[in-house]
Amino acid sequence: MNDELVLILAAASAVAFVVAAFQVASDLFLRDRARVSDRVDVEFLKKKAAASAAKAKKASLFKNLDQMDAAVRGGEGAPTWAQAFESMVEQSGLEITPARLLTISGGAAAALATLTFAARGRLLDTALAAVAGLVLPVFYVKKRRDARMERLRSQLPEAFELMARVVRAGQSLGQAVLAVAQEFPQPISAEFAYCYEQQNLGLSPEVTFRELTRRTGIVELKIFVLAVLVQQQTGGNLAEMLVKLSGVVRERYRMRATVQALTAEGRMQGWVLAAMPPIMLLLLLVMNYDYAVVLFDHSEVLTATLAAVVVGMLWIRKIVNFEF
Repeated sequence: MNDELVLILAAASAVAFVVAAFQVASDLFLRDRARVSDRVDVEFLKKKAAASAAKAKKASLFKNLDQMDAAVRGGEGAPTWAQAFESMVEQSGLEITPARLLTISGGAAAALATLTFAARGRLLDTALAAVAGLVLPVFYVKKRRDARMERLRSQLPEAFELMARVVRAGQSLGQAVLAVAQEFPQPISAEFAYCYEQQNLGLSPEVTFRELTRRTGIVELKIFVLAVLVQQQTGGNLAEMLVKLSGVVRERYRMRATVQALTAEGRMQGWVLAAMPPIMLLLLLVMNYDYAVVLFDHSEVLTATLAAVVVGMLWIRKIVNFEF
């Protein structure tokens, strides 16, 4: 076997071992430190609460209350591409606006296209670099949005149980929302604090709860809002309803985790199949450089391969991912 290939494989194995060891050490020894850090943020960083109040005062809900109330009560149709993009940026939790994200994507696309054209001088390579620069910032924001929504979904059962205890103690639903904002870490504390500040500024609970579901985009919160609205109209034991809702959300989360475990093999196969072409190209470059470098003179072949890989990944993703 080629000595360079052996060195590369040995280096890759060493890197993988270091990453695995760090993950184990983080899970065993740094978990408590992370919890303490989150608790310190909740208890002592009062600027976050002030920021939530300021953000609530500047929200578009207060520009035209009658129009916004009618729109929220009337429900929402299928969102447009622009609305879906704005929702994705808002749900990511990043301090960035859609316009700024588009500016960053455009700048990255222009920079990569310029560098690629200066290095290669081929229009096809330049176009691919521009597309990569345009997509990568949006992809990063989407991944942050997905991670934030997953963490928010995992916090909901405990949040509903806390709200049930507050209601049993004789407090109002607004006080229960405030308790979640004060006792839980991010991101659910920020969302409920925002909702509470909107109610303090004069919006009805129905409007603020519907706005909460629109802002987060989580099905479990839509179930919560629907249950609360029905309870307010028909009456009933709110604390018992919250406890049962906590059980329903926890069961949905458990079912989602089961589905993720059952489809893990399919996702792993997709990543392996997607990684094989670039890995084989790197191996060819190491083992027979003169033979492999000829491929770079035929960008259309590499482009077609990349397109086939992307289509295959999207197809596999469609198979192993579904909403319920």
